[in-house]
Amino acid sequence: MSTVISGKNLRFNIGDLKIVASKWTCSITDNSATNKSNGVPDGWVEGDVEASGEIELTTTNFNLLMKAAESAGAFRALPEFDAMGYGKTNKDELKVEMFGIRLKISDLLDVDANGGSALMHKIPYEVTSPDFVHINGVPYLREDEIEDLVN
Repeated sequence: MSTVISGKNLRFNIGDLKIVASKWTCSITDNSATNKSNGVPDGWVEGDVEASGEIELTTTNFNLLMKAAESAGAFRALPEFDAMGYGKTNKDELKVEMFGIRLKISDLLDVDANGGSALMHKIPYEVTSPDFVHINGVPYLREDEIEDLVN
């Protein structure tokens, strides 16, 4: 029987940092919509796009990120990163690249005095580059959508 990709197979890089994320999400919002004439579908229109997500880190991995912030002078001084999630098994392979990641901190502490689980830190992010997101090397956006935006 073949092994399929699970969260245990994925490894993440944020810039030059190799991060072991306890959880990582990336959601794309594409506001393209059906066009209607007299209430009847009549083609479609392109809409704006955005991508964002959240990284959950244990304190050990959070401290790696904070060392990078210290080198930058402050957390908000961190430059945008390119990030990649990659996983491979004998059956499947998945590579998700996210460009121009801008990090924030939401849940710095979420403490349960009963213990039983590692302390987690939530780091939301937004994708800020016109290169946007590539999935297995395939860009989400067409070249003509970004040609005047990419330097």
